[in-house]
Amino acid sequence: MTPDLVGGELELVGRITVASNATFLATIGGTSVVYKPVAGERPLWDFPDETLANREAAAYLVSEAFGWDIVPETLLRDGPLGPGMVQLWQQPDAAQDPVDVVPAHAVPPDGWRSVFDGIDDRGQPLTLIHEDSPALRRMAVFDVVVNNADRKGGHVLPVADGHRYGVDHGVSFHVEHKLRTVLWGWRGEPLDAAEVAGVEQVRAGLDRELGQRLSSLLSTAEVEALAERCDRLLRTSTFPGPSGDMPAFPWPFF
Repeated sequence: MTPDLVGGELELVGRITVASNATFLATIGGTSVVYKPVAGERPLWDFPDETLANREAAAYLVSEAFGWDIVPETLLRDGPLGPGMVQLWQQPDAAQDPVDVVPAHAVPPDGWRSVFDGIDDRGQPLTLIHEDSPALRRMAVFDVVVNNADRKGGHVLPVADGHRYGVDHGVSFHVEHKLRTVLWGWRGEPLDAAEVAGVEQVRAGLDRELGQRLSSLLSTAEVEALAERCDRLLRTSTFPGPSGDMPAFPWPFF
C-alpha cells in the first residue's frame, strides 16, 4: 500500500459533479485520488446508510484476491470533510470506448458483443455493445461475485496501456440479488480455467485473511452471501444471465 495514501495530507482540488454522491478530486503528496466522504453519501432505500465507502474498500480487497487488478487501490481514511473512501486516480484514455452505443447497422463484426437493442429519440435503432476482451470478461466475473448493482459503461475506465479498471462499487455486496450491468455479453457461456481459478482464490480467501478483513467492512450476512455467490458460480462455471425482479441494466447506461 502506498504510504502517502494512508498518512499524507489530503488536499481537495475540485468536485466531480457528475457523481450521484459527493465525490472530489484530491491529492495526497502530489498523487491524484478520488475522495468520497461518508457524510456526502445519499441515503438509499435498499442499502444501509453510511456503508458505501466500506463497500468500495471491500471491492478493492476482493479485486486483490482475484489478482486481476480490476479496482484501483482503495482505502478508508479521514479527510477534510470527514472519514471516507480514497481511491487512486486512473486517467482514462478518451480514445478508447470499451462500452458504447452505436447505430444497429454499424455494430462491428468482430471483437464486440451486442447486449441490448433499442431506439433513440428519433426512432433510429441503436445497440449497446462492449468489447469482447479478457479484461472485460474478468470484470464481468468480478461483478457477479460482488453482486455489483451499478456497472455502468462509465464505470469501466480504459487506460492507455490497454488495461481496464472498474470503479464505483458503493452499491455492491447486497445479500439479495442486485446484479445490474452493461456486461451481459457472455451470459450462458462457460467460464475459462483462469476465471474459475480466480473465483476459487476468492472463495478460499474468505475462510482466511480476506474473510477477516471483509468482516470489518461488511455485515456477517453480506460476507456469507459473498461466499454463497462464489460457491454457486463454481458449481455452474457459467456466466449467469439476468434473473429475478431486478432490472438487468443500470440506468442510465453511462
